[in-house]
Amino acid sequence: MSDILVFLRRFVTHPDRVGSIMPSSRFLSNLMLKQVPWHTVKTVVELGPGTGVFTKAILQKKKPNTNFFVVERDPQFQEMLSKRFPDLIIRDEAVLLTSYLEEMNFPKADAIVSGLPFAVFPPELRKAILDNIYEALSPGGIFVTFQYSLQMKEDLEEKFGQVQIKFTAFNVPPAFVYVCIKK
Repeated sequence: MSDILVFLRRFVTHPDRVGSIMPSSRFLSNLMLKQVPWHTVKTVVELGPGTGVFTKAILQKKKPNTNFFVVERDPQFQEMLSKRFPDLIIRDEAVLLTSYLEEMNFPKADAIVSGLPFAVFPPELRKAILDNIYEALSPGGIFVTFQYSLQMKEDLEEKFGQVQIKFTAFNVPPAFVYVCIKK
């Protein structure tokens, strides 16, 4: 089944977990990942990889000794990721991000790349995930996420201070990329 059909099906059956009917475009992936200073990253985490568009690019960009794992809650996406990337470490709850780093004995993350659909999450869950992201990042670490609106701007500015916003029209739907640095 094509990635588009899988996304559409998961969106219809779980609109509280899947925020789009389409996987992210290569344009969005390129814009997101060019924000990461790959030469200094020792630990990178991807949240909400879906079918693995960003995962594939991260695996190509990261250094061989960089720690990497993904957090994906949806069982069908987990299965697809396991088949596409057999050595990939997959966990399932973004609110347990700091626990996963400790469990695997990884240092704090230098980069967290997120495809999580924050707009569909209840405010308490959104806050809990953002708290975990902030705690999981090393000082100077980068958090890069995208959304289809500017709804997250205030929450991210409250958590990180200054937030850089970029935009790509070459995605369905067009997307805003948020770049946040932990002070």
